[in-house]
Amino acid sequence: MSGALHQAVAVMDRLRSPGGCPWDASQTHRSLARYLIEETYETIEAIETGNMALLREELGDLLLQVLFHARLAEELPPGERFSINDVAEDLVAKLVRRHPHVFGSTDVADANEVNENWERLKVAEKGRTSAVDGVPLSQPALALAGKLVTRAERAQLQVDVAGEGIGERLFALARDASNAGIDPESALRDTTRRFRAAILAAEAARDSSEQQAPTDQSRTLETPIQHDEV
Repeated sequence: MSGALHQAVAVMDRLRSPGGCPWDASQTHRSLARYLIEETYETIEAIETGNMALLREELGDLLLQVLFHARLAEELPPGERFSINDVAEDLVAKLVRRHPHVFGSTDVADANEVNENWERLKVAEKGRTSAVDGVPLSQPALALAGKLVTRAERAQLQVDVAGEGIGERLFALARDASNAGIDPESALRDTTRRFRAAILAAEAARDSSEQQAPTDQSRTLETPIQHDEV
């Protein structure tokens, strides 16, 4: 671990310890959950806008959330507690285990085969029995739909959703996107971002038009004066 990472861990420990920050000391895993979600979306925003300086900052904020949760976990009862070092060790072991084509003797043809191997290893490790195991229902609906479609296809299941309502139509679009190799959530976000830009452009055009339009007073001054005939 680099000196900066060591320092980040030490700062987090100081904030949480007696005599540190009252706000940090009052937090729990549950109270911090919304900040993790917010920081994740802010990181996505930086990626989508291509702002590398902002991405660097937001990755730091995400790292803070990891450090914070790991620090809270150190206060758990024996047998449940873990540290940031335990988190890192688990990650290293997983990366090595899930990349047998790099750290072992497995041969792969391309990135698709790498992904398939990853999924098979994950299913075996976690003892999953259903194609939907491990898919969080709390994620955005389009992302959830796309993930479930992918899982169903990987399991070679032909499943349809009955109905002709808006929900079913949206799901059909999400399925079409997934079948085309497109992430429906990202596709909608890109379109929505362009729609937002169009709104801003329309507002700017409207404001510019209003500023250039003559006022009632100017129209009066521009109107020729009609003198009554003598």
